[in-house]
Formats: sequence, C-alpha cells, structure tokens
Amino acid sequence: MVAIDVLPDDVLLAIFVKFQDLTLTEGHWDYKREIESWQSLVHVCRRWRGLVLGSPRHLNLQLFWEPSRTAMKSLDVWPALPLIIQGSVYETSVDDIIAVLEHSDRILKIKLWFHTSSRIEQLWKAMEVPFPDLELLLLSFTRLPYRPDLPDSFFGGSVPRLRYLSLDSIPFLGLPKLLLSVTHLTFLFLEIPHSGYISPEAMATSLSMLTRLKMLYLSFQYPQTRPDQEIRRPPPPTRSILPTLTYFRFKGVHEYLEELVAQIDAPRLDELSITFFNDIDFETPELNQFISRTPIFGAYDESYIIFRGCDDEVKLQFHPRPSGLQDRMVDVTISCQPSDWQLSSLAQICTLSLRLLLTMENLNIYEDPHYSPDWKDDIENTEWSDLLLPFTAVKKLYLSWQFAPRIAPALQELTGVRTTEVLPVLQIVFLEGFQPSEPVQEGIAWFISARQLTNRPIAVSFRNRPDPGPELYEVVD
Repeated sequence: MVAIDVLPDDVLLAIFVKFQDLTLTEGHWDYKREIESWQSLVHVCRRWRGLVLGSPRHLNLQLFWEPSRTAMKSLDVWPALPLIIQGSVYETSVDDIIAVLEHSDRILKIKLWFHTSSRIEQLWKAMEVPFPDLELLLLSFTRLPYRPDLPDSFFGGSVPRLRYLSLDSIPFLGLPKLLLSVTHLTFLFLEIPHSGYISPEAMATSLSMLTRLKMLYLSFQYPQTRPDQEIRRPPPPTRSILPTLTYFRFKGVHEYLEELVAQIDAPRLDELSITFFNDIDFETPELNQFISRTPIFGAYDESYIIFRGCDDEVKLQFHPRPSGLQDRMVDVTISCQPSDWQLSSLAQICTLSLRLLLTMENLNIYEDPHYSPDWKDDIENTEWSDLLLPFTAVKKLYLSWQFAPRIAPALQELTGVRTTEVLPVLQIVFLEGFQPSEPVQEGIAWFISARQLTNRPIAVSFRNRPDPGPELYEVVD
C-alpha cells in the first residue's frame, strides 16, 4: 500500500482521463456536471490543480455556461477554456448571452431555445463575427409567433469547424451561402418557416458541397412552401453526389422533394423517412428513380401500413431483407385528416413505388396502439382494393382487429376473374384476436372460399402484432 502522491504525473493524468470517461457514462442527465467533472479534481490539492489546468487539451477541459444572473461571474475564476453555451433565452438573459458571445474565439457549442423575440436583433448582431472553433449550433424559435430573420452576415462568413447545424423555425435566407463554406458539416437539421423558403435548386447546390454530411433533416412548416411550377427547370444532366449521407428525413410537399432528389444521389443512404402534406394528386417519378439509384433500397420483403390518430396520418414502412438490416428502411407518411384521402393518397404512393413492392412478401395493416385513429365507416370498398392492388408479391397478410372488418367487405367483392386480381399469391392471413374456435369474418371467409376454387388456398391464423422496427427519431447531440 502506497500513497497516491508517489504516482508520477503521467500516471495521474491517465487516472484523470479514466475518471472523466466514467463520469460521462454514468447515465445521468446533468450535462453541466458531465462537462465540468474535472473541476472536482482541482480542489483536491495544489499539485492536482496545477496538473489538471496545465493539461487542458489532454484532458479536454471545457466550461459549461447557461443563462443566469450569476453565470458570467463563474467564467472569471477559470482560465480561458473552450466554452459550451446552452439554455433557454428570456428577455432578462439577452444581455448575459451577448456578453458571453464576446468570447467567440473559444466557443465550441451553442444551444439556445428562445422564449422571447425581444432584442434578438441585438443578439444576432453579436454573432456577426467569426467563430473559428464552433462545432455545434442549435437555435430554436418553435413557440414564437414572431421570428426575426438571421442576417446574411451571420458568423462573419467564417465558421470553418462547424459539424452540427440545427435551425428550428428561424428564417435564414443566407443559409445557402453559409452551407457553401461549412465543408465539415455532418449533421443538418432545418425546420423552415414560410418566410424562410429556399428553392430546391438552391438547396441542391448547397448540399453538393457537403461531402461529409451524414444526416439531413429538411422540414417545412406549411404546405404553402411549394416550388414555382411555372419556372421549373429540367433536372441537370449530372447529379450531385452526397457520398457519406446515410440518413435523410423530409417533410413538405411532394413537388419540392421531386425537384430536390432529381438533382442528387446518395449511394450510401440506408434510412429514408418522408412525410408529405396532403395533396389531391401525388406524382413522384423522381422519388422512385432516386430510390432505384440507391443500392441499399433493393430487396424488401416486409411492409407496414400504420394509421395514427394523433396527427391524422397514415404511415407506410418498407423493411429490407435480411432481418439483420432492420434499421435500413424507407418510411413514407401522408399527413391528412379524412380517412378516404388517406387511402387514396397512399394508394398513389404504392402505385408509384412498384420497384419496392416487387419483392414484398409480408404486409401488415393496423392502427397505432397509442393513437388509434378516428376512422370513418363511409369508405368505399374499391378504395381498399386499389390500395392492395400493387402488392402483387405478398404471401402473408396481417390485419388488426380494427381494420380486418373494414377490409373484409372489399375482399368479399373479389369474385370470378377478379378473385386473383388483388394479392394473387397470398398464402396466409393473420387476424389479430382471432381464435381457432371462432368463425372467420364473413367477408374473409368468402374470399378464402373463392380462392380455393382457383386452386390457390389461403390459410387463416393468429399472430401477435408485429414490431415495425426502429423509428427515425430526431438525433440529439
């Protein structure tokens, strides 16, 4: 047994590094405590204080600052270490934030959630200087009716190390110019208000420079943000390649996405999530071509149609084979309220996505268990038939207890030569809540009898509700 004082400096530093690693993996949610865990070491003794403060890069020393009345004083007791700024912005804290932004040469991360728009122009003014070490910027105006525009001179045109950019509900018409200079960007999250509209051409040009981009979230808040079809230009002869993009999430009108994906390729993309605002006519040939040009979106054998009541939307998910790639999927959501609109819109999407359906052997239709839809019973049977028509390779069909009675009458109408028109190679139907001792619903029993006459028998069984796999969640640093 020996005293820790006899350990040489390099051994102590190794112990300090391990101490910080353990602190960062304890699983608690106190981000400030995690970042500043090293401060407990400097209070042990003079030697430890000198050793810690003398090795800021080796120990990755950082200071955490959040808007408060005493926060500015806390910076004065420490050396000029890299800064992380994070917190909510109220009118009373604007002056403090402006003051700390004067240390722009050592700020690493900025995360600000705005609860006031008062004097924000002054705060923007404080950010019109270069931030040479800034790696992450998150600004959110989600809950504010008035959203002041970011100036074109934001960051003074120089933020060379930026890797993570998230602008939530903030108009920034100078964004394309900024994106042309942040070539190290790996994550881009844009929630674009109507006043901050950026054309598909400008967006595609900006994205073409982001050769390290891995994750892209592009969302418009209102369906009015449509590209001008009168001045629509033909797609360029060559498309820009996003060589490292693996995650792409889009919310908006289908016309915008059509023009955007016609100009880009993403050969390594393995997660694509799309939410369309409701429309009368969905024509997405460019999206279909984009998916066809993406190697991983090849052989799919599992699909899910999920109706959700909380947002009045229907979701279509495609999952690939083999099962070990369940996180690689295509996800299309239609956001609209009337039940018949949901079906007709989804039927159009399925018809235009025939390539994905060619190998689809499993189809699951059910409601979200947490947000069951307020479904209307005035749906015509032909609308269900039109939805099922493109699924020509499906062998296994799963129907929930809520939707089996609604789909059964549509299947019952498929008689004579139409018996094999829908789901021609279907082999088994799984009914949620069905017990072997109970009679099968009349419409489904009629359909099964009709298929028996065509020498294509269909079995009926029970299966627990399948798991659609992982959702595409917002990525948080």
